[in-house]
Amino acid sequence: MFKIGKIPPEILEDIVMDPIRKNNVKREDVVLRPKTGEDCSVIDLQGELCVLSTDPITGAAKDIGYLAVQINCNDIFSAGGEPVGILLTVLLPEGSNETDLEEIMEGALKGAQELGIEILGGHTEVTNAVCKPIVSAAVIGRSRERRIIQTGGAKVGQDVVMTKWAGLEGTAIIAKEYENVLCQRLPMELVLSAQNMKEYLSVGKESFIAAQHGATAMHDATEGGILGAVWEVAECSQTGVEIWQDKIPVKEETKLICKEGQIDPLRLISSGTMIITTEHGAELVDKLAKNGISGAIIGKITEKDRILISNQCRELLEEPKSDALYQVKFC
Repeated sequence: MFKIGKIPPEILEDIVMDPIRKNNVKREDVVLRPKTGEDCSVIDLQGELCVLSTDPITGAAKDIGYLAVQINCNDIFSAGGEPVGILLTVLLPEGSNETDLEEIMEGALKGAQELGIEILGGHTEVTNAVCKPIVSAAVIGRSRERRIIQTGGAKVGQDVVMTKWAGLEGTAIIAKEYENVLCQRLPMELVLSAQNMKEYLSVGKESFIAAQHGATAMHDATEGGILGAVWEVAECSQTGVEIWQDKIPVKEETKLICKEGQIDPLRLISSGTMIITTEHGAELVDKLAKNGISGAIIGKITEKDRILISNQCRELLEEPKSDALYQVKFC
């Protein structure tokens, strides 16, 4: 039986990806097709490259309209593209009311305004198929100068650069969903600061800087956290990777909240944090800093082995499993 979270990569390959690849319909205008870890597909529309992606918000019950817009647009940014518009499917459980729908739409409109995109339409209904509100989105974007940056573009010897902090989105979600519990255990100011981390969810600015710098791979660290995102970059690129745990930035709010929730911040959903592979990583970190974005070199792309180094110990970097967000528990 499946656990909550993403389908395990080997099952996804066998049941979903392999049949898609074997489908005998292959259109000439599709230039980037589905691949495990690759968040976007790309279509060539008579000279303009159209970038497409879709994702639901299932791990949160609050701020889901805002999260749906930001997280889906991050996939377009990670491909080096520019989001244009988004379609939203809103599924409400029985017993929902106008206030519930208003909150979702207010958040979605706030996110769209921040990113300068339009909400193009979608679908809204009440259904007994869900027990909490679910928002699923499909975002449409376009490439910059007909260039697409793939998750699978990493090259051996390149630096692995990470922006912002591990567990960014997950920290904001947990701080919001478990506010009452956390405020009994931690200073209220810290909990509020953690909730405000959602202001850093967009990777639009760093994607543009990294693309101009010559990044060969970019990936938004969603489910599975930083370590999951790094593994997906290596898997897509058919390379190894060496990651230095003590170089991964983690905010104090995240450390304390994850300690209370008994979870690993490096495996906590981290939308807003981008994994980038590039030559001259130190120069990219400097460029990011000059634009107000923190960054760090956290590893190197290698030929085959995928290794996490912590406290001078080397361990295998495993494929992403169920996100730490679904394992939160307070004693």
